[in-house]
Amino acid sequence: MEHPDVAQVAALGGALGSVLALLARGRLSLLAGLLLLLVAEAGLALALGGGPADKLTSASGGAAALLGLGVLAAATALLVRRPALVPVVVLATAPLRPPIEYDPSSAVLVSVATNGALGRLLPLYFVLLAAVAAVGWRTLRGSRPRGLPRVVALPAAAFFAFALVSLLWADDLEAGANLIAFFTLPFVALLATVARAPYPDWLPRALARVAIALGLLFAALGLWQAATHKLFFFAPNLEVSNANTDYFRVTSLFGDPSLYGRHLVLALGVVLVLLATRRLEPRIGLPLLAVMWAGLLFSYSQSSMVALLVVALAVALATGDRGVRRAVVVAAAVAVLAVAGYAAWQLVSGDSLNQLTSDRTARVQETTRVIAHHPLAGVGLGGQPRASRALAHSDRPTPNFVSHTTPLTVAAEIGIVGVGLYLWLLVGGARLLAAVTRLDGAVGLALGASFLALFVHALSYSGFLEDPITWVVLGVGAGFLSWPRRDEGPPERRPPREAAVTP
Repeated sequence: MEHPDVAQVAALGGALGSVLALLARGRLSLLAGLLLLLVAEAGLALALGGGPADKLTSASGGAAALLGLGVLAAATALLVRRPALVPVVVLATAPLRPPIEYDPSSAVLVSVATNGALGRLLPLYFVLLAAVAAVGWRTLRGSRPRGLPRVVALPAAAFFAFALVSLLWADDLEAGANLIAFFTLPFVALLATVARAPYPDWLPRALARVAIALGLLFAALGLWQAATHKLFFFAPNLEVSNANTDYFRVTSLFGDPSLYGRHLVLALGVVLVLLATRRLEPRIGLPLLAVMWAGLLFSYSQSSMVALLVVALAVALATGDRGVRRAVVVAAAVAVLAVAGYAAWQLVSGDSLNQLTSDRTARVQETTRVIAHHPLAGVGLGGQPRASRALAHSDRPTPNFVSHTTPLTVAAEIGIVGVGLYLWLLVGGARLLAAVTRLDGAVGLALGASFLALFVHALSYSGFLEDPITWVVLGVGAGFLSWPRRDEGPPERRPPREAAVTP
């Protein structure tokens, strides 16, 4: 890292910007928060050595910059005129990681990734930049911003702020700065803009259609890969695994079968909710489930299968009658007993617990060792893999030490304080989605199913906090809850929306 001090100052500015952007209820505080987020992002780019200023002086770099600004201006103008499109385009671009990456050594500042690698979330970053610019422009022109429901705004602001400040004591400063630049700060902007978009009556249907369309696209590509044994993107270890096993794991548009499986589970959860609430006819919904389930099958992702089972049982429990609820309890008990029996049989057969959990047990042990050494405030954002490797005195690559368990990663990186804020965020998110469910059962249950799927999946695979869909779910829930409904009467007679989330 070229300028570590700049990275730490930028993180502090980002922490303040996060609090202002998420808690703002007036024009000045929102504009100040968004501006601080942009400045912090620029400071981190400078600290990481990715500043493009020298390349912009070349003819090709200048032309690329002008073209990019022109496209950004057009996208911003569209979102200024149609702000309700913000949640739709954010959801549509959130999972996509085209094989294009920022490359300061290139004359046009980007290059194509090779060897099966994927790039960053560039489509999402572009949409977020346009959304931030559109919100800023509308606010400058006199539009009064809506406040986010405090039930989620307060824990989110506190969690983001503390995570950003942890860069001051981070063991792996460069990893932390990268995590902040490419995930934390963009997701603050995502939550702040998606939650403040208008939520007309047509928007929930549009979001459901986008979610299902993405699931069908991913599943269709996964099935094609299963038939042809050709992958678009893959990690090197997957290539080796597929060459040495009897089954072929597919990745669709992702670099890892488990990430592919996670996004199929999200779409499957939406379809299950729509079927259970009679918002989708079985003659349409059942074929959708069949196609996406077939695509999920060839991921061979155990974490995704478990997440789908939990979501299916939760949807049945929430929407079924007493008989259905009893059946859910029985099915859950049978599933637990079956898993326990299978694990016991495998252990008796000679497999180790670490083999049974696909190396998860060793990763958990290495992460808990970090927690024991740094219990209060952790080793700083992004520092868990390097700290685990150092305590294990191993020469294996650092990525082999990623915990793949979000609560443990939080505890290792931002300590007991961070775990408390993380739990506050989970509880706040659950209360927010429960309040949405009281307003519209299908919308709230679909968001709740997605939130639950992400949480369960991240218990055995990384990504709850680093997946943009988590923040899309919370942003849509916050926006839907704070947007005035037609049946509430004139604005002066509407009850405070905060009352909807009180016990």
